[in-house]
Amino acid sequence: MSPFTGSAARTPSWEHLRLDLTDGVATVTLARPEKLNALTFGAYADLRDLLAELSRERSVRALVLAGEGRGFCSGGDVDEIIGATLSMDTAQLLDFNRMTGQVVRAIRECPFPVIAAVQGVAAGAGAVLALAADFRVADPTARFAFLFTRVGLSGGDMGAAYLLPRVVGLGHATRLLMLGDPVRAPEAERIGLISELTEEGRADETAHQLAHRLAQGPALAYAQTKALLTAELDMPLAASVELDASTQALLMTGEDYAEFHAAFTEKRPPKWSGR
Repeated sequence: MSPFTGSAARTPSWEHLRLDLTDGVATVTLARPEKLNALTFGAYADLRDLLAELSRERSVRALVLAGEGRGFCSGGDVDEIIGATLSMDTAQLLDFNRMTGQVVRAIRECPFPVIAAVQGVAAGAGAVLALAADFRVADPTARFAFLFTRVGLSGGDMGAAYLLPRVVGLGHATRLLMLGDPVRAPEAERIGLISELTEEGRADETAHQLAHRLAQGPALAYAQTKALLTAELDMPLAASVELDASTQALLMTGEDYAEFHAAFTEKRPPKWSGR
């Protein structure tokens, strides 16, 4: 995402989520614990806009997406979203569904790794937010449920039909999106839906440890790796290796590549600048 901005200032506070920035790590917390962090129209919009702002700033090197309390995110709020959509016309519904997809695209396209720290329920849109992250760190209480068919909608919501088969394979994805059955942590780890399974109550801590490790690393190399992983999902091999070649040639002109050689020669750890 381009770092160039217009005249709009950075948003000083966010109504529908909590943001902390420390040592290059952004922690974005969904903060409606009494509703298992169910999403509202405003929460979707805040996530979309916040990710765009953080992407432009270039100060964030890793992001942890978490939920306050005993759950990660129970999906769209039944009263505030599902009830409200029943009175919307087609144009309004299209705008809403496009916005939810923009959140997923923002997670996939932001130039820093995103780590979902999952405890308790990650259902519906909450499951897709976790799915869109680069890493899913979860504790044994975690359970994922893609509930869209359970409310009479397509299981392919918010890019789930694109992302899930690429994470767990077509067979598992078909079962999870068609039936909407919950997947508990042991099975989620077995099929590759969880990146790391922690001890109970330690998902947030472990996610932050990973985020700080990533924040101290070669940020530009991570950003380009993430971009290639997303871009090459639908490319033929010839296009992929050509894109890899041009990306590596570009990074070989960077400061971090030269810094690695200097550090290796001087027998010291590299001091990554992200340039």
